[in-house]
Amino acid sequence: MNSFPLKIVTPDGLQYDGQAEELIVRTTSGDVGILAGHINCVAPLGMGRAMIVSNGEKRCAACIGGMLSVVSGEVNLVPTTFEWADKIDVDRADASADRARKVLADKGATAADIRIAEARLKRALIRKNVAAQI
Repeated sequence: MNSFPLKIVTPDGLQYDGQAEELIVRTTSGDVGILAGHINCVAPLGMGRAMIVSNGEKRCAACIGGMLSVVSGEVNLVPTTFEWADKIDVDRADASADRARKVLADKGATAADIRIAEARLKRALIRKNVAAQI
């Protein structure tokens, strides 16, 4: 299978820089699959699982927010948060989900508190789901 150059950079630094045969990532419009020869595009990232195939091996990560760009065959993924499945702290994700659920159950929570708690719960559930796929 043909490959393409893929770079994944987050605010925490370079997460991946190499060749890939396939990238599947969640955008705000749904999942997008990238193969060698993909047309030029730019898309905002949503919250979900990213899957990279490199040298025939599949690797997954939780990928949240940011941008995807494909220009002249080079693919750049610039997520706000990117955690490889084998590096996700499931206990931390559980604790985050529990805290979010408490806020959502609080009748005195403000609309802003609820929006933040919903986003935290979604992130925690995505992280747990990706970690379970190892």
